[in-house]
Amino acid sequence: MSVFATLVEQLADLLRPLFGLSAAAAAIIAFTALVRLLVHPLSRAAARGQKARAALQPRIAELRRKHGKNPEKLQKAVMELHAEEKVSPLSGCLPSLLQLPAFFLLYHLFSSGSIGGEPNALLTHQLLDAPLGGRWADALDDGGVFGGAGLVYLGLFAVVTVVAYFSYRLSRRMTAASAALAGTGTGTGADPQVPGAAAMGGVMKVMPFMSFFTLVTVAVVPLAAALYVVTSTTWSVIERSVLYR
Repeated sequence: MSVFATLVEQLADLLRPLFGLSAAAAAIIAFTALVRLLVHPLSRAAARGQKARAALQPRIAELRRKHGKNPEKLQKAVMELHAEEKVSPLSGCLPSLLQLPAFFLLYHLFSSGSIGGEPNALLTHQLLDAPLGGRWADALDDGGVFGGAGLVYLGLFAVVTVVAYFSYRLSRRMTAASAALAGTGTGTGADPQVPGAAAMGGVMKVMPFMSFFTLVTVAVVPLAAALYVVTSTTWSVIERSVLYR
């Protein structure tokens, strides 16, 4: 993790002529975007997997009509269809899971007070009047909602709200499209005969609302971690709107 900290510090040094005291904050945003760019091929693989599964939904619906009274035969037929078309039922989830270690590592980096027994130098920098190691509660104690640090958080909350709204609309649209292809009308687009589909359907039901929880995250974590979360969430919404259009 100290390697990542060093890279961010070096990037902050490069950006200091442009951003001054906020160079470390700009470096966190740039570094997060760079990491997301590096794992973008995994996101593309997830999109291809989801589109491949969506293309099979009319055929799965036909199998459901044909074998609806025989669940075992229906499940076997669905699995044979996936095998025939070389489509994994969970192909859209696995690439996303592979990204989690990188995301947790970066989140830990931007929220830890110390690294390798040494103080985390990243948290000593500022974004305008708000220290990167501080939290919203600290900003409220030091100047209130409309103080210098408080205004930084209000700006972040505004960005998160806009991103969450577009994420909500995008998730609802994707869920509705999947349900229409499946012919289920359930709003999940998940076939109950596919192993793991029930869990995926549950996730898809709550996914439209997940982005709004980012507001809570931004409010309770250090500002450095909040910048990472906001940048990563914004990237995700833009990426999904492009890949799943």
